[in-house]
Amino acid sequence: MALDVEKLLNWPFEELRHDYTHRDTILYALGLGLGSDPLDEQQLRFVYEKDLRALPTMAVVLAYPGFWLREPGTGVNWKKILHGEQGIVWHKPVPAAATVTGRTRVTGIIDKGAEKGSLMFSERIVRDAQTGEKIATLTGTTVMRGDGGFGGPAKEVPKPHRIPDRAPDAVCDLATAPNAALIYRLSGDYNPLHADAEVARTAGFPKPILHGLCSLGLAGHALLKTVAKYDPARFKSMHLRFTSPVFPGETIRTEMWIDGAQVSFRARLRERDTVVLDNGVAEIAPA
Repeated sequence: MALDVEKLLNWPFEELRHDYTHRDTILYALGLGLGSDPLDEQQLRFVYEKDLRALPTMAVVLAYPGFWLREPGTGVNWKKILHGEQGIVWHKPVPAAATVTGRTRVTGIIDKGAEKGSLMFSERIVRDAQTGEKIATLTGTTVMRGDGGFGGPAKEVPKPHRIPDRAPDAVCDLATAPNAALIYRLSGDYNPLHADAEVARTAGFPKPILHGLCSLGLAGHALLKTVAKYDPARFKSMHLRFTSPVFPGETIRTEMWIDGAQVSFRARLRERDTVVLDNGVAEIAPA
């Protein structure tokens, strides 16, 4: 069955209202491994309620519409979709506790052909529920491997950010725990691919994989630690491509190229020397 593009472009997303507390903020940070050294005072600020701060990348789980592409009405082969790209623009720091709203919309679909599938672009705006003030704008690219060849108009795929052709200026290694996916999923992404070994094998993986947005969060932690010196207010934007899955328990090495406020980055696995996040670029304001 050919993909119904107009149906997806007009999918009836409701505005979501999301109440979250200090507990949720701490749980998100624990899912990324912060607090693994409970004596690290800088990390403690994100996992202890005293003067608690939210990690910038927590914006990705706020007012999240859930795994909506799994709904039969979408017509999408959900077992063959991948998270291709993610972008975040911060309009203000993420509060440690708040009530927010989120409105999602599909902004475009590109047909790459029957053999290559298609790309779906989406946007979600997260706002403070009381003031209406924007907190973050999130953009994403979904690779729908089983839904190409529907005859969509030819469009040029946006070109990724180019990593500088020089040795990185900084490197940060962050280990993931073997149960990282089981903790991270409690922040709202319950895709069984990250917990159920049988579902993972059906998708072609030997065991459950880490959420792509968890890998993004670890790269965000590396930038926060290395460049922003644990000041989340300095984060202005971030964009990257997902290139390979991570298995819980592996170590993510984030390589950074610092050119003023622009930081290019990519992440690879120390154990397998496989690039898992690529073409990354962040804007981090000077101190």
